Amino acid sequence: MNKILQIFKKPDLRNKILFILALLVISRVVSNIPIPALDSLKLKEFFSQNQFFGLVSAFTGGSLSSLSIGMLGLGPYITGSIIMQLLTMIFPSLEQMYKYDGEAGRMRFNQYSRLLTVPLAALQGYSFLILLSRQNIIGVLSPLDWVAAIAAIIASSLFLMWLGELITEKNLGNGVSLLILAGIVSGFPRSIQQSLFTYDATQLFTYIGFVVVALIVIVGVVYISEAQRNIPVNYARRVRGMRVYGGVSTYLPMRVNNAGVIPIIFALSLLLLPGMAANFFAGSSVAIVASSARFIQSIVQNQWIYDGMYFLLVVLFTYFYTAVTFDPKSISENVQKQGGYIPGIRPGAMTAQFLNHLLNRVTLVGAVFLGLIAILPNVVRGVTGISSFAIGGTSILIVVSVALEIMKQVDAQLSMYEY
Repeated sequence: MNKILQIFKKPDLRNKILFILALLVISRVVSNIPIPALDSLKLKEFFSQNQFFGLVSAFTGGSLSSLSIGMLGLGPYITGSIIMQLLTMIFPSLEQMYKYDGEAGRMRFNQYSRLLTVPLAALQGYSFLILLSRQNIIGVLSPLDWVAAIAAIIASSLFLMWLGELITEKNLGNGVSLLILAGIVSGFPRSIQQSLFTYDATQLFTYIGFVVVALIVIVGVVYISEAQRNIPVNYARRVRGMRVYGGVSTYLPMRVNNAGVIPIIFALSLLLLPGMAANFFAGSSVAIVASSARFIQSIVQNQWIYDGMYFLLVVLFTYFYTAVTFDPKSISENVQKQGGYIPGIRPGAMTAQFLNHLLNRVTLVGAVFLGLIAILPNVVRGVTGISSFAIGGTSILIVVSVALEIMKQVDAQLSMYEY
């Protein structure tokens, strides 16, 4: 309460928070403007029967299940960012631009991600509308209606991307993560209401088990997010004139989960693509294409296979994003330039090798734990057969991780005012 009072006593910080809240409200308005010509009852039935699209809808804050103009949310932008970062491993010029050309190179790289959002939004929006039209959820649309619907979907995806970047500029958390957080939280009251309406007294212990799992997930996410491996670093004593520099011992923190919630968002965005493509080609007149699409559909809709793919992607993206954000070579060079060394390890290449070895071991713990926490409630739901419970593991993971990040950013802003 003391921190909340401090926040609203600082005019600059208060204005930032009110601005972000206003943008979040606008994003929710966009996510509730429906596309016309749909059967709401058939739409609700489709999402209740399809586990994959039900999860994707929760990820977009329910805007997919309501078929709003913002139904894709930030999915196309996130997918575009993933594709661009994967391309850095193929094209050295993109890697040079992203890692070594400084702020100007990173801005140019981000611009390419924004441009890639447009065709991805058009492709995903068109594929999903085609799928719904085949399910007779959408009525017959004229060519002009198709153009208007797809244009609205593209425009809303770009608009939400812009809102996310405006939020990021306020230095109170990542804008994309905050918009996803708002979407997930906005669906909690509706999910709780649904759970109360479908309450069955004979399954009381199952519901208690869900609550226990939710608490375990929250505690686990907080623990892993805050955990770090402290690497001791000694600095040699240097004498310059009448002053003595260095001669101190400190620690280099290596976080167990450097990537935060990004691997979850990346994994869900990547899992969205094959499901969309399979549903689009399932009605193809070419037999081999249709059979391949139906095979992919069966894989995506199988809970155990889906959870296995989800777990594997979370682990891989945790390693990938950690490799992008934590470079052992540059850190070892910086420590050496400042006259520091890790006890028992020779400065330079040996230090970089040691840090890389340690990073792989520490990240393995964080990645496996993150993957297990993500799929644990889904596994429990599959065993018990209850699908209407309010909070899923992925939702908790995103909400708790983003909340921790916001708290740290607010603490940093308050510390600046104290100085």
